[in-house]
Amino acid sequence: MDTELVEIRDFLAEHAPYDTLPRPVLERLLPVLQVRYFRRGSVLLAVGQHTDVMYVLRSGAVDIRDRDGELVERSESGTSFAMSPLLQETPSSYEFTALEDSLVIAVPADAFLQLCREQAAFKAFFDRRHRQRTQQAQFAAQIAGRRFAGLRVAARELVTRPPVTADCGVSIREAAETMRSNGVSSLLLLRDGRLAGIVTDRDLRNRVVADGRDGDDPVATVMTTDPVTASPDDLAFEVLMEMVGRAIHHLPVVDDGHLLGVVTSTDLIRLEQANPIYLVGDLRRAATIDEVVRLSKRLPQVVRQMVEQDASADDVGRVATAIADATARRLLDLTAARLGPAPAPWCWVVLGSQARHEQGLASDQDNALLLSDDATPGDQRWFEELARRVSDGLAACGYAYCSGEVMATNPRWRQGLQEWKRTFGGWMTTPDPEAVLAGSIFFDMRPVGGSAELFTELQDDVLARTPGQKRFLAHLAGNAVANHPPLGFFRGFVLEGAGDHVDTLNLKRKGLGLVVDLARVHALAIGSPHVGTQSRLRAVASAGRLSAESAADLAGAMEFLGQVRLRHQAGQVRAGRTPDNFVSPEELSPFDKRHLRDAFQVVKQAQAVLARTYPLHYLS
Repeated sequence: MDTELVEIRDFLAEHAPYDTLPRPVLERLLPVLQVRYFRRGSVLLAVGQHTDVMYVLRSGAVDIRDRDGELVERSESGTSFAMSPLLQETPSSYEFTALEDSLVIAVPADAFLQLCREQAAFKAFFDRRHRQRTQQAQFAAQIAGRRFAGLRVAARELVTRPPVTADCGVSIREAAETMRSNGVSSLLLLRDGRLAGIVTDRDLRNRVVADGRDGDDPVATVMTTDPVTASPDDLAFEVLMEMVGRAIHHLPVVDDGHLLGVVTSTDLIRLEQANPIYLVGDLRRAATIDEVVRLSKRLPQVVRQMVEQDASADDVGRVATAIADATARRLLDLTAARLGPAPAPWCWVVLGSQARHEQGLASDQDNALLLSDDATPGDQRWFEELARRVSDGLAACGYAYCSGEVMATNPRWRQGLQEWKRTFGGWMTTPDPEAVLAGSIFFDMRPVGGSAELFTELQDDVLARTPGQKRFLAHLAGNAVANHPPLGFFRGFVLEGAGDHVDTLNLKRKGLGLVVDLARVHALAIGSPHVGTQSRLRAVASAGRLSAESAADLAGAMEFLGQVRLRHQAGQVRAGRTPDNFVSPEELSPFDKRHLRDAFQVVKQAQAVLARTYPLHYLS
């Protein structure tokens, strides 16, 4: 072997992924390699150009830029590049330019693809690079043209004054005087120098004035004890979500036990005009069902503004769900008040995307009622009327009736706790098609009203049994892999072929829904109580059922798919159209198309892994 080939061999053996190749395999590769020289400023490969080689940079530097001329990467010695056009059989999406005089090793396409077929570690390296593009696309989509900087501010930056405090032993009158003299709407109360509680203007109105309390009573009798707090590094958006979830307007900021101050909803409204806290608060105070309906009509504009301000799909889903929860709770409260005392304990549960905190703007209503076993047949009339009125109210608010009648108005989904346990048990022990369909709906369940203890008892019973139900899990897995991502030959999109949405991509059923199904099967297999898809992926990664890398890939794919869907829905809101989940490829930029393909490929690979986990013999 001549000296130059030995040098190339030794160079490649020091850089990934060639360092994983057995020495004989690497040496067989050497005769087909070429060393090429490019002067500074030379274009190795242009956007839209095909290539029959991939490159390894031996010396010099190469800039990789996207279609818009933005720098994506500056390759250093040992970096492999221009392999994506070979793997995907597509023209290059990037331009590769020599930043300085450079030497590259050209690997012919046939030799490269043969190595990918025969050497698992070699292929895995480039698969990881391929998957990373989805995550990079997600990040780029979030920061491109970002105008949502306000709610990315750290909580410490929102604290504008030292905390106003008092000992929790002071009287209510002294606390109110301290608040007045300092011009604040809340007072932090300390015990032995540490935060013990908080009292607000609202507390003084509702717990003191309205209840006729004596001003000389200790303030500790009306304060909120052990209030939830934020850390100084929490983002304003995370503070916002905490307030939305708890329907509060003041959040103390604590750094390792040291009290920094308070963030209020007014502080946040200065950052973001479309603050959903006020919508949730208004819903909680709505005096009539008509008022709830009127308020709920603000949701599309809240979501549209968040999308235009580059909030993540996960954040938008959580906000939309918080508003849906507040709507359902207020309808339940108003309806129950009209009907009079309930004849037995009950729990209203939501299903599907609302249960997972993943609602968008094209969600229908999926709900059910868990009843105490103390409920008698004569009590059913009260619960039937509750379900009917609340379901009608939700429909008036924009949450369409479920076409499959998965609603509490259906007597089948309004039953006693023991009957619910038997229903779930039947699905798991006899996994027929109906059971599989039910598994994709009812195993995503969360309480929003009534007695949550009923839900907890049901959930504990179900999750204790699911890990051992191999046939049921196998049928769920079969269902999760039966619906393929819309990728055809040469990575082209497979569009809807008929119906009202012909020639579009169904990003719910053939995109987001696929990730949801995969995460559900894995989570049920470990008995995880998590319902949200992102939470489930983290749980199964922690349990070792999925690698952290695979879970992160699926999470990134779901986020990007969600962003594309939300941008589509926000555009429909702007145009005064009804939002849906069907996206025309004509709406998509080359960037979106490229990274949608990557996201679909991630899902396809995850489906293959799940199919291997539950072979066909489990279905017999």
